[in-house]
Amino acid sequence: MDVSFLGGPRPQRGVGVVAPFDFALDRELWRWVPDEISLHLTRTPYVPVEVSLDLARLVSEHETLHEAVRTLNAIAPEVVAYACTSGSFVGGIAGERAMCAAMTRAGAVPSLTTSGALLDALAELGVRRVALVTPYTVSVTRSLEEYVAEAGVSVTGCAYMGLTRHIWKVPYRQVSEMAHKAVRGDAQALFISCTNLPTYDVIPQLEAELRIPVISANQVTMWAALRRLGTRAVGPYQALIDPAARYGPVRPEIPGLPEVRGLPDEEQQQEGWT
Repeated sequence: MDVSFLGGPRPQRGVGVVAPFDFALDRELWRWVPDEISLHLTRTPYVPVEVSLDLARLVSEHETLHEAVRTLNAIAPEVVAYACTSGSFVGGIAGERAMCAAMTRAGAVPSLTTSGALLDALAELGVRRVALVTPYTVSVTRSLEEYVAEAGVSVTGCAYMGLTRHIWKVPYRQVSEMAHKAVRGDAQALFISCTNLPTYDVIPQLEAELRIPVISANQVTMWAALRRLGTRAVGPYQALIDPAARYGPVRPEIPGLPEVRGLPDEEQQQEGWT
């Protein structure tokens, strides 16, 4: 059968993705990717450590990144993204920049990280006050707060889950509940951390309910990587991706809701913050 009329396959442009060994949401990443782009994923070596600051440091060592990026060189991606939030904020802004430099040296292509993409997304949206949702323990969550504050962004409220494993199994319902706990006062946006936390389908609903942009780890990673290629991520009714979906710069005050800043103290944790 003559199939020459098909003229394909179409040329594909590639995004290389370095993910931690326990990353389980490959399919979610693809949902932000247009048809002409391919994702090429590789993972860091397994280490028997639960989600923690120690794990974040282990999966972001420069030697580990170098070897991971080298596995992608044969398929020549145009950009490489490190898809791990904690692994890219644990060293602060200087550490994140050093990671990008290490990956670029290994692959000779532009490189970015989830946490670097987060700061770019906040700048794109003009956000100086952000609420946070994380699946992490308190120590990992505090490290994220410190990273955001180092960039000059205030944290207006935060809710965390205290998980050390199986984060990809968290249902949307729990993500939504934590979002409503975190967003208080004058938050201009909500960031949902961790590339292993499912968020794609919940973002439009939360934006409609909270009336502020809602961004997530996987979303900002794909948005930033695709922007480097001069193309756009796909994702209907998501403020970061579709400017028409953006609201005003400040969420309207809701009478009767107290303002919550920073992480909850021990008393608040006992009341269901974790």
